[in-house]
Amino acid sequence: MSRIIDLSHVVREGMTTYPGLPGPAIADHLSRDASRERYAPGIEFQIGVITLVANTGTYLDAPFHRYPDGADLAGVDLSRVVARDGVLVDATAAGRAITREAFGARPVTDRAVLVRTGWDRHWGTDHYGAPDHPFLTADAVQWLVAQRPSVVGIDSVNIDDMADLTRPAHSALLAAGIPIVEHLCGLDALPPDGFVLHAAPVPVAGMGTFPVRAYAVVG
Repeated sequence: MSRIIDLSHVVREGMTTYPGLPGPAIADHLSRDASRERYAPGIEFQIGVITLVANTGTYLDAPFHRYPDGADLAGVDLSRVVARDGVLVDATAAGRAITREAFGARPVTDRAVLVRTGWDRHWGTDHYGAPDHPFLTADAVQWLVAQRPSVVGIDSVNIDDMADLTRPAHSALLAAGIPIVEHLCGLDALPPDGFVLHAAPVPVAGMGTFPVRAYAVVG
């Protein structure tokens, strides 16, 4: 029997995803009480409205996020982020700076590469956005680019060191057309391989980032 492992944070009113970015505002466009006046007795609906920055919850970065001529959300090749065989890289003992050595000899070409740091344990706390979060080093990123994975994900607040304003991971991966999924969670429930990742964004033209419902099918 297959198991579905949810890898996404729940989006909640006012929550913080990334330091300095506003949380989402969730409200009714049409409330249930108001809808009762429009329909037959016993019939009601709720139509919601949400205002959020694109970098909310678990989200995917398309090349357009970094490069004006890169593929936007509507241009992302779904085959990169849907039904992709995955490989889990356990970097929980690698220290803050995750180097190429953390990947060993794992085959990652054309696969969804998910890097587990364990940082998701801080989600919902002030420490989640602290500057001591785990990140991929430039040498790890260059190795990944050379190996050509389908997509790269991480359960940290940023795949780059927030103090490094050159953003080498975003720059190199997105330049190579490799989407990034940040703020994953629950990677401890995944095996090293033998799972399939799904992480499709809404196809919004002219945007480079949007939340996804990332999940893995195991078995």
